[in-house]
Amino acid sequence: MQSERTFLVATDGQAVIRTHDNGQTWHRLTIGQDLEFDDTVRCLLVDPRVSGAVFAGAETGLFRSENFGANWQRIDCALNDYAVWKLIAHPRNPDIMFAGTGSPTRAALFRSSDGGLRWKKTSLEMPPRCLGVSRPRMLTLECDPDNVDDVWVGVEEGGAYRSRDGGETWKRIDDVNHQTGVRNSDVHSIVILPGPPKTIFVMVVNAIYSSTDDGRTWRELNAREQWGLYYSRVLARKPGSANEVWLGIGDGTPGTTGVFLRSTDRGTSWTIAPFPVQPNSCVWAVASHAENPQLVLAGTKYGHLFRSENGGMSWRKEWREFSEITDVAWLPGAPAFVETHHG
Repeated sequence: MQSERTFLVATDGQAVIRTHDNGQTWHRLTIGQDLEFDDTVRCLLVDPRVSGAVFAGAETGLFRSENFGANWQRIDCALNDYAVWKLIAHPRNPDIMFAGTGSPTRAALFRSSDGGLRWKKTSLEMPPRCLGVSRPRMLTLECDPDNVDDVWVGVEEGGAYRSRDGGETWKRIDDVNHQTGVRNSDVHSIVILPGPPKTIFVMVVNAIYSSTDDGRTWRELNAREQWGLYYSRVLARKPGSANEVWLGIGDGTPGTTGVFLRSTDRGTSWTIAPFPVQPNSCVWAVASHAENPQLVLAGTKYGHLFRSENGGMSWRKEWREFSEITDVAWLPGAPAFVETHHG
């Protein structure tokens, strides 16, 4: 018998849509919640400390559900007036969390030491405007799994930054002159694989950079030269793996197609895992869970949702299609009572 699990899809305009019955039926939020059923939600973070708990970063602040995404409460904090684009918790100390904000509000980084209840803005803040996307947004945050104070931040049209003191001070990693090292300031994903050797990936819009010497030197993999696709969107580590990473890529933003790739050797080689139908746009979000790393969800920008039960080697398309997908997540379990949308 298959154990219960909840799939969550964050969207631009329909908040969080969820299923508790393995994708047979999907539910929008009921009215009267702190998180509106037609809100824009940019990111999801499953709380590793509490069963059934998940955070949502929205254009109207930070929210939390303790019943598998059915009901949401605002966390009244310093993030109230910000659009939250990315959330992470340190893998070994999940009380330490970081939140990255962005368009249409100012892009800044916030830190919490109490599991997301209270937040303090760090010194890392972006200019109000930038090239390419008008207003920068923090798309990716990463903590070294072995060091809670080693924090990395990637900003779409703003660069890559590293702090070795928990966010007090920062050093810019990308080369603003685009001559050496990470040669692009449009950063979409940062992933760290534990050693040996520890491998740091910084993925920009058109390339993946990797370092095995703590960021002193970088190896570049050009997306167009490698796969004929230039828009690299999301890079994710397989939960629990020291070697496997997953890549979602497309032919533009939003693009007209997308591809999912796997590397089991720390980015040395990559294998395309074909979808059963052509995706309608770039692969925008990829997620799994430590409970079962073989179950992977992949969502495209324009609403296709794919599922793999074997670690991304083969896929099926879900029957339900969505408005613009911004993030995906799944967590084991389901609420005792399923509330349906008022409509």
